Amino acid sequence: MRRLDLVLPFVLIPLLGAGCMVPKKKYDALQAELDDTRAQMTEQLAARDGQITSLEDQLKAELESYGELDAEYQALQKKYEDETAALRAEQAELLKDRSRLRQSVDEIKSALDELANRKRQAEERVAAYQDMLSRFQKLIDAGRLKVKIVDGRMIVELATDILFASGKAELSKEGRESLAEVGAVLADIPDRAYQVEGHTDDVPIQTAQFPSNWELGSARAVTVVRTLIEAGVPAPRLSAASYSEHHPVADNATKEGKSANRRIEIVVVPDLSQLPGFEELEALSGG
Repeated sequence: MRRLDLVLPFVLIPLLGAGCMVPKKKYDALQAELDDTRAQMTEQLAARDGQITSLEDQLKAELESYGELDAEYQALQKKYEDETAALRAEQAELLKDRSRLRQSVDEIKSALDELANRKRQAEERVAAYQDMLSRFQKLIDAGRLKVKIVDGRMIVELATDILFASGKAELSKEGRESLAEVGAVLADIPDRAYQVEGHTDDVPIQTAQFPSNWELGSARAVTVVRTLIEAGVPAPRLSAASYSEHHPVADNATKEGKSANRRIEIVVVPDLSQLPGFEELEALSGG
């Protein structure tokens, strides 16, 4: 409308300057045409203003809708991030649980293997003991010796009253015969080492040959070792020791107790390489 107001004076000035040269009828026609044009332009501008207003309303609505969508998007984004973080934490915990479970399974498997190994070793020891019993069954039945387990060691025990006279280290005839039978059995058992141990009662001895029970016990043990070698037991598999009266198996206060304590024990030396932890001990000792 402002542009029309500015244009009209310039249109009218020439007409007015013409004075009476423009007829009134023509002037009225031009005025009417101008009014129509003004009305049309006013109507067009009003329509355009309405369109602008409508567009502005639409834009406002779109912005509001965008704000709502953006808020919803932000909420969904946060929810996604929270759930993702929770899933990652759960996944990490599951990985830890799987690692712990795998370690536990490995430990259980190792323990089962160790138990199986110990069971096998125990079965081997039982079988060896039963084999030893069967080999010496004749001498056991004759009352010449006993086979027993003491402190985890397999022991063949012979009473010295059968082998030696009191205070002596020379074998009796019966004792030599018994040891010959024992030696034949031991020689037939492969890969076994034996320690012959001499034990006495607590009655002291003091002679030129045996100043104490230590010497008596060791002399008897050496005599038995020599006899076993003669019976076929390889010398490298034998050793001798004396315990004097210090490892009694019965009460020395009685005659029977003293008799039980006077004994020769042939100990089956355990194979340490079969014991748990042997490899670690061997490594620590430098092999």
